[in-house]
Amino acid sequence: MTSSSTPAPDSPRPQGRRRPLRRLSARGRGETHRVATPLELFFDLCFVVAIAQAGIELVHAVAESHAGEGILNYAMVFFAIWWAWMNFTWFASAYDNDDVLYRVVTLLQIAGVLVLAAGISRAFEDHEYLAVLIGYVIMRLALVGQWLRVARSSSGPERRMALRYADGVLLCQIGWVGLVVLPEDVRPWWFLAMAILEMCVPPFAEREHPTSWHPHHIAERYGLFTIIVLGETIAAATVAVKTGIDENDALGDLLPIAAGGLLIIFAAWWIYFVVPIHGHLRSNRQAFLWGYGHYVVFASAAAIGAGLEVAVEQTVGKAHISTLAASAAVTLPTALYLLTVWLLHSRYFKVGIAQQLVLPTAALLVICCTFLGDWGVLAAGIVSALTVVTGETLSARMAPKDRGTATRTPVA
Repeated sequence: MTSSSTPAPDSPRPQGRRRPLRRLSARGRGETHRVATPLELFFDLCFVVAIAQAGIELVHAVAESHAGEGILNYAMVFFAIWWAWMNFTWFASAYDNDDVLYRVVTLLQIAGVLVLAAGISRAFEDHEYLAVLIGYVIMRLALVGQWLRVARSSSGPERRMALRYADGVLLCQIGWVGLVVLPEDVRPWWFLAMAILEMCVPPFAEREHPTSWHPHHIAERYGLFTIIVLGETIAAATVAVKTGIDENDALGDLLPIAAGGLLIIFAAWWIYFVVPIHGHLRSNRQAFLWGYGHYVVFASAAAIGAGLEVAVEQTVGKAHISTLAASAAVTLPTALYLLTVWLLHSRYFKVGIAQQLVLPTAALLVICCTFLGDWGVLAAGIVSALTVVTGETLSARMAPKDRGTATRTPVA
């Protein structure tokens, strides 16, 4: 991840015929019409393959009454996926020159996430992290190569920053070998230490020279990935409901889960995109907190889909867990999503205590829905939908006051 607090000179992509290899120099924050590239969209879709695999394994763990172990494995695997995606995203926002070597290295990172995805099932079932580690190292070494290209193309503080990134990322990869060689009971603590160390690399590297990421581009990239994760959640839940109907003819039992899940996902999309977050990304501190916080946003959004699958399996008798546990598999990640989006997004754009309390109150009510038995998921969906209605109503009531204030305020 990279961050910036000062604008860089405008440096749009060169037009016309371009050389296959070019200097990897910084792009400008003043570029107009900066949007996600087809390569970035392809990159996101390949990462969703790994997220889907992690969700499938989480479903199996929860359905087999191993929720604690499953959640721990899910958190560890999802960190590897999210951190590699996030580092590429912020690097690309500052340094994407779209030459041949840049594309090849990005495709190598995609290959790494596919290797990681192939090892997720063994990581959950056998606590064997070798394939996951290999895939992660492939992605990270590819990023080291990109930072070395930046160092070669720059000088002074920018060159030192690029070399710090390369050194920091490389040293972390050595530390991750502990997940393979250390005793099993030590690995969660080693993972926590290494995750903290990884997140310290960007602040350390950029302490003298922040990079020129583009706020609107970053906001779009995170928004697109949120949409992709929510879309995968819908797909997973739809397949689960279809399988339950085909194998057990349980349409009446599954309809409340399907309706509640759909309402939750629609509300999750609405709540995330209701504010123009790119206007909030102005300083280093804001950018780091916002970017790091999306680990919880993405992980909880993907976990909602896994929870819906668990609820379906419990309803048709495939999961030997209680109704309370099945409902919690949906309501807890939903509440976590609502609360995190409020912390990262909404609270900066809400006026008055009523607007500020909408999402925290909704998160609490969604948790309470856990205890409603077979109707818990539907109730959580209704609460989520009413949260959107309440938020829009309060915003509409504030609009006339805002216009009145603007009318009375003298124009300088």
